[in-house]
Amino acid sequence: MELLAPAGNLEKLKWAAVFGADAVYFGTEFGSLRSYAGNFSMEDAEAGLKYLHEHGKKGYITLNIYPFSDEFPRIVEMVRQLDEMGADAFIVADLGVLFALRELNLKAKIHISTQASTTNSRAVLAYGELGASRVNLARELSLEKIQDIQQEIKDEVETEVFIHGAVCFSYSGRCAISDYLTGHQANRGECKQPCRWKYGLVEEKRPGEVMPYFEDERGSYFFNARELALFEFVPQLKAAGVASIKIEGRMKSIHYIASTVSFYRKIIDGWQVNQDEALKLLSRIPNRGYSKGFMKGDINGDDYQADESRSHSESIFVGNVIETKANGQTVVEVRNKINAGDTLETLSPDGTFGAIIMPDMLMTSIGEVVQFVNNSQFLVLKESLPEYTVLRRLAPMA
Repeated sequence: MELLAPAGNLEKLKWAAVFGADAVYFGTEFGSLRSYAGNFSMEDAEAGLKYLHEHGKKGYITLNIYPFSDEFPRIVEMVRQLDEMGADAFIVADLGVLFALRELNLKAKIHISTQASTTNSRAVLAYGELGASRVNLARELSLEKIQDIQQEIKDEVETEVFIHGAVCFSYSGRCAISDYLTGHQANRGECKQPCRWKYGLVEEKRPGEVMPYFEDERGSYFFNARELALFEFVPQLKAAGVASIKIEGRMKSIHYIASTVSFYRKIIDGWQVNQDEALKLLSRIPNRGYSKGFMKGDINGDDYQADESRSHSESIFVGNVIETKANGQTVVEVRNKINAGDTLETLSPDGTFGAIIMPDMLMTSIGEVVQFVNNSQFLVLKESLPEYTVLRRLAPMA
């Protein structure tokens, strides 16, 4: 089973690969449904694909907008360039784009995006006949329905399932709230995520009088779905024949990528983890609470317990290793304040955890001795840690 990770830019692509992804998906500056992810210039795309291939990984290009007719020449030219660069697959949703790519006789494969909302085996097989080699199944499917699809398609077409990350308020991402409230088109990559905003209640005859409804100490979020965390279903999805599990998050941080990719890499490789332990690890990254989604068939009441998973402060990402010197010293890029005497948890690219205690006086890369280091500076440690190691300060559990 392939582990497919997101990347919003070239730096994140390398983090995903280092922490165990088999393949990385990313978008260029046009055609992707994440206009605000940073995205890749054509030069970065070429560098990213080269890096992935040198490390035995694959690179998939997201091309899943619903384009207008006059945009097809631009799409075709871009696809030709990326195909020559060695793109392994293009992820598409629009039938017109699918047909346009099929006519180009590409070396790359064609994958069908979640935006296509594929919920049945007939659709999977139809996409296969149209030239697609893989279909991302809709998040609205239960495990049982996925198993049924796998039996009916008999490995004629690969399937892919979202395993972790944010989900849209609407059906498999087909939402127009952003279009109406902000003027930014969600299905062209411009979503402003108004479903994440905090709303109040206004009675019709009392205009301007907002009556808040409190869900927790931060307020009420009527449309804000919890995030998927389907770690416990990985063995069953693998046994069913699902070819790839996919992590959402091209707009997320390198901390998120390192943590989630490392976590699911170990699960694919056979790590047995119980629910409490899994949620404790996943709570180290900011989240809106975790859910099993529709995987068990009935979404009502099937979220994980809020007090176990909905945490935004159980850990603080403070830095990452950018160099291990010949003398054994480690150079850390500081991403948040690090204090002398702090005990920091380390997460290495091989998935192992450790702990280090900051010395009584810290040394910056320019030889300055200080008691704390703020972000945008570099810290030198005597401990030898692998490059890309994550450092985070754990907050006391409530």
